[in-house]
Amino acid sequence: MAMPLRQSIKVASYLFQQKTLRKREKFPLLVELEPLFACNLKCEGCGKIQHPAGILKQRMPVAQAVGAVLEAGAPMVSIAGGEPLMHPQIDEIVRQLVAKKKFVFLCTNALLMRKKMDKFTPSPYFAWAVHIDGLRERHDASVAKEGTFDEAVEAIKEAKRRGFRVTTNSTFFNTDTPQTIIEVLNYLNDDLKVDEMMLSPAYAYEKAPDQEHFLGVQQTRELFKKAFAGGNRKKWRLNQSPLFLDFLEGKVDFPCTAWAIPSYSLFGWQRPCYLMSDGYVTTYKELVEETDWEKYGRGKDPRCANCMAHCGYEPTAVLATMGSLKESLRAARETLGGRD
Repeated sequence: MAMPLRQSIKVASYLFQQKTLRKREKFPLLVELEPLFACNLKCEGCGKIQHPAGILKQRMPVAQAVGAVLEAGAPMVSIAGGEPLMHPQIDEIVRQLVAKKKFVFLCTNALLMRKKMDKFTPSPYFAWAVHIDGLRERHDASVAKEGTFDEAVEAIKEAKRRGFRVTTNSTFFNTDTPQTIIEVLNYLNDDLKVDEMMLSPAYAYEKAPDQEHFLGVQQTRELFKKAFAGGNRKKWRLNQSPLFLDFLEGKVDFPCTAWAIPSYSLFGWQRPCYLMSDGYVTTYKELVEETDWEKYGRGKDPRCANCMAHCGYEPTAVLATMGSLKESLRAARETLGGRD
């Protein structure tokens, strides 16, 4: 896991405090903050922009956004949407969260990134998280707009030039092959030299326009096992735990811990996760205590049958790592620069 040392230490300390000192069974590791649903793209695999026009016009107040993160208490925040750079006060949301020493990842398709970059300041607590689903042809087809890949590349280069930390987020579908995954991750790792890369198999959003190209569990395992072969995992700067990568290629299996990456949006805390919508509550405490977590997961809810998304399984892998000296040492080696 290529997580910076400062972040690794803070997250490890937080996990020790929650799990060992406070003996909490359920607590957030990262908050998925959605301060708006509007977007300037219409990606075929996303169901977020299917809300009514009135909802798409709404923007979350700064105090509400920051307050929700502080209420949950997680050390990390992923600001998504929609396209968060369309929020007129997104820079103030980021500024206040960074001031509270939260590690903030601003997820973006990068179309507005160069235009808005002057509003942000490089910080060890802030990173751009640019969505890249493949090389030029595949990415532009995925987001249904030509030129998006080239703009994202230029934005990444400019951000790196200015001293920002830049990560990427890549979602893969059943139209991908091990080779297409290898090609895009090699490009991001070796040519663009982004700081970290996150990857995830696509989840079948109920309202997504394209319902034909989501991966099943076995397809996911075969795809990533082949993509990771030949030492690729060792050279790529992936920002996910070794155990989660093992999970993707079928070496281990885990239950879902969706409560660890909760989603807060204009509607409140989303139950049970940002991929499924079974209602909303006002506080994180309500989300944890009033959700019947036992009814979700593969083999329990049919909507979970093919899900291997990072939001449900990465925190399980992180907790499993913490509970094993061997896995903790393995993760530590990767954090310090060695690849396992």
